[in-house]
Amino acid sequence: MNPSTSLRLRLPALVLMLEVLLLVLYSIFVTYDDNADSKMQNNVTKPMDNSLYRDYPFFADVQVMIFIGFGCLLAFLRFYGFGGMVFNFLTATFTIQWAILVQGYFQFYHDGKIHLGVINLINAEFACAVILISFGAVLGKTSPVQLLVMAFLEVPVFSVTEWAVLKYLRINDAGGSILIHLFACYFGLGVTFALYRPNLKNGHVKEITSYHSDILSVLGTLFLWVFWPSFNSALTLKGDDQHRAVLHTFIGLSSSTMTAFALSAVFNKNGKITMADIQNVTLAGGVTVGASVDMMISPAAAYGLGILGCTACYLGYRYLTPFLAKHLRIQDQCGIHNLHGLTGLISCTAGICAILLATEEQYGPSMYEIFAHRSPPLGDPRLLELQQLIPGLKPGLGRSAQEQALYQVAAIFSTIGAAAAGGVLTGFILKLPFLASPPDDDCFDDELFFDVPSDFYSEVKKVPLNEHDSKV
Repeated sequence: MNPSTSLRLRLPALVLMLEVLLLVLYSIFVTYDDNADSKMQNNVTKPMDNSLYRDYPFFADVQVMIFIGFGCLLAFLRFYGFGGMVFNFLTATFTIQWAILVQGYFQFYHDGKIHLGVINLINAEFACAVILISFGAVLGKTSPVQLLVMAFLEVPVFSVTEWAVLKYLRINDAGGSILIHLFACYFGLGVTFALYRPNLKNGHVKEITSYHSDILSVLGTLFLWVFWPSFNSALTLKGDDQHRAVLHTFIGLSSSTMTAFALSAVFNKNGKITMADIQNVTLAGGVTVGASVDMMISPAAAYGLGILGCTACYLGYRYLTPFLAKHLRIQDQCGIHNLHGLTGLISCTAGICAILLATEEQYGPSMYEIFAHRSPPLGDPRLLELQQLIPGLKPGLGRSAQEQALYQVAAIFSTIGAAAAGGVLTGFILKLPFLASPPDDDCFDDELFFDVPSDFYSEVKKVPLNEHDSKV
């Protein structure tokens, strides 16, 4: 064991510090929300009206995406299956615990306490998805100590950015195209830019897949695919908005999947299907419909967005990822810029178009629920009229469609800027020597951090030193 990468002291010491910190903060600040607090139950409350029964199915679905979907998807490398799945498990578990505190401070903090309920867990899972997407850019080139530090730093940057954008820019982002996909992508690219390894610019001998690792990875794709409608619809308004979100996500995923198979075959020199395309490009439609997922865009538009997003994602893997690595010092291991960056930008553009085209004739009075910031401000007689049609409608800012669209654009650029800056700074911190960064020769190799079974060595011997077959 190389003493510079040994986890014997580093990992236990970091975990102990983090657990003590979390225990103290939970003891001081975290309590139950009204739906979990026994003192709030009486002969008027009905158990089946508890928010658990409304929110838990979405929580469970996103849990499957986080721990099984992402975990299996990241196990595509032949000699890094343990690292892909297990480091995903470790990072996700810590991130959700940490995000409950950090996000809770901005969203659920009052009376000196963070009031914990299932909705907090769902929000924390979305923060966790951000970190795991960013993780994809540095897969195989970081230690578990570095990944925990990365999560520890990224969660506050994400939470502050999310809070500032939602509080001051007041945007529509039901599927998280801006605040999840774009933020995660450009944070991850910032980290990998700072961690650039010149010796890996032409690839690595162990940066290859195998028959079994590809099967495991596509299993992760299937879990993500099946549960993506819950991811996109979990935080939308209940009722017709959530219904549309499920429909649009499924339609977008379906069209992107069909397109991915066609593109994979037509661009393959032997006219065959490439597993890397199926593992990644098929998911593009779920991202591309995100910004407009709850709007009245029509099923045909959702279908078209799936095709467009898939095409951009595929071409990004084929041409843009090698360009970034060669010319911009961005070694994007899992191609997150294609699946989350390019498709996120397309999604945001589609969302802006949907905002500009939205009319009360198309949506009815519910337009002011979906586009809450276009609702008339307090004191406007029009607000009273709308509240008679939609009881509980809250005052808005009275924005026009054009004004709201400009705020969406401002959110895109501010989110990308904050994410990239935060990622670069985090990357430089991760270069500190005591964080057990793996040497270039030991990247993409489970043996560095795991006790591996005996058949692992027999697999290594099958790989000639000059063999290289990059996923991308």
